[in-house]
Formats: sequence, structure tokens, C-alpha cells
Amino acid sequence: MPSMLGETATAPIDMAQLPAQAAALITRLQQQVQSQAREIAWAHAKLDKVNFELARLKRWKFGAKTEAMTAQQRALFQDTQAEDEACLQAQLAELQRDLPQVPKTPKAPPRRPRRQELPEHLERVEHRHEPQNTTCQNPECGRPMHRIGEDVSEKLDIIPAKFFVHRHIYGKWACRCCQQIHQEPAEPDVVDGGIPASGLVAHTLISRFVDHLPYYRQEPINARSGVHTPRSTLAAWGGAGGAKLEPLYEAHRRFILSCRVLHADETPVPLLAPGTGKTKKAFILGLGTQPP
Repeated sequence: MPSMLGETATAPIDMAQLPAQAAALITRLQQQVQSQAREIAWAHAKLDKVNFELARLKRWKFGAKTEAMTAQQRALFQDTQAEDEACLQAQLAELQRDLPQVPKTPKAPPRRPRRQELPEHLERVEHRHEPQNTTCQNPECGRPMHRIGEDVSEKLDIIPAKFFVHRHIYGKWACRCCQQIHQEPAEPDVVDGGIPASGLVAHTLISRFVDHLPYYRQEPINARSGVHTPRSTLAAWGGAGGAKLEPLYEAHRRFILSCRVLHADETPVPLLAPGTGKTKKAFILGLGTQPP
């Protein structure tokens, strides 16, 4: 072990017998070793100080009550504790003086929050606000004023989801000569013979499985618009929509199984158990693939 900072166990080297480049390289390496040794010693001293303070804190907080000292007993050790702490502080200060001075980077001023621009794809509804009288209000003038510009203020708004009805009218055409009737076939639906259109089924599935909105919550939301959709009906719509998505599932399944590596991650989430007032532990399965 070295006896002083920067010393090594190697034999002394005669620098005069070495080429100039080798001597300069050895000198630079020795300086780096000494600098690293000082940094290590400073770090050890700082660690000793932290360990000392931590041990004292643990002794005061978690020590046995029978070993708790009175005020007079603690006064006997205050001088020793102060001396130990002062010694560690002096050792840290001395080691810190030997470290190279690193210029402090000025702290950047805190950035003020900036409002983001509203997306350009959103529909803009303009509201014009112009004065009713565009003549000069000065009684000595009364001349017509000229428009020199405008100030634009944009506010974000939303139209809540609303229900509407698609009316499919299939005309009947008959030939008086052939006694035949012609009519367009009915368009295919997600729910055969049901009332929901594909958009309503998609909205129900997204609310349930993307926004995690249970059917028993969607029922009163739809009821506020005067539409009666029991949770059993919503569940039936969800099942029919899932059945129609089976070709997409099969295509996704073939893609997953064709990958060379498959990563899976189960994230636990609390799931509300209706009727019990409690939650149960559920899992969200996340998949990651690496194409072949």
C-alpha cells in the first residue's frame, strides 16, 4: 500500500535515461495517478463523514430507550463529537484545495411556460367583432374611420358526442309487364338486425377497452342523451364488434408468431369490481416484437 498520496509500489525510474517523449508521457501519467489518488482520498473522507453522521443519527433515533443519555451525559460527548466533525471538515477542505478547479457553469434562467399553438387541422369558427359605428367619436371630427388591422384570439371548444339516426330508404321498383320487383339489398351491419351503426359499435369498444370505461358507466352517459342502452345490450354490441374484428386478430397473430423474438410484459393495474366497492388485481399484457 502506498504511504502517501500519489505513491506507487513500483521501483523508481531514472527519467534521464529515457527518451524525451517517454519521460513526458510517464510524467503526465504520474500526474494523473496523483490527481486520481487525491480524488479517491477526498471521496473516502467524505464517505467517512457521511457514515459518521448516519451512525449518530441512527443511534439517536433507533437506540434503545434504556441507553438514552440525559442532557448532562450528552454534554460530556459534545466536545468529542464537535472535534471529530471539525477534523473531518478540515480534512475535506484540505483535499478539496488540491483538486483542480472546475469552472462553474452558470445556471440557465428558468424557462417560462409557453402555451402551445392549437393544432392546424382543427376547424376554425370565426366570430367577427366590429363596432356598430365606424365614424370618429370626436365631436369635432365625425369622419369615417379606416380599418388598420385586427387582433385574433383563439379559444378551444368541444362539441360533446351526440346521437343521430341513419335512415336507410330502399326504394321498390316494379315492372308492370314482367311483374317483377327490384330493390337494392340491405347494407351489411356489424350487428345483424340490430339498431347500432358501425360508428356506435366502434365508439362503445373504444370507450370500454381504450378509455377503460365500463358498460355500467356508459349506460347513464347515453341515458343523458335520451338513449336507453342497458349494459347487457352494450356487452352484446361489444361481442359482435369483437367477432367482426377476428380477421384483423388473425392477421396480427400471424405477424406476431412470424417474428424471431417476442417480448412480453405484464403490468399490474387495479380493476374496479362492480357491486363490491373494491378493486381486484388485473394485468395489462404488453408485447414487443423483433421482425425476422
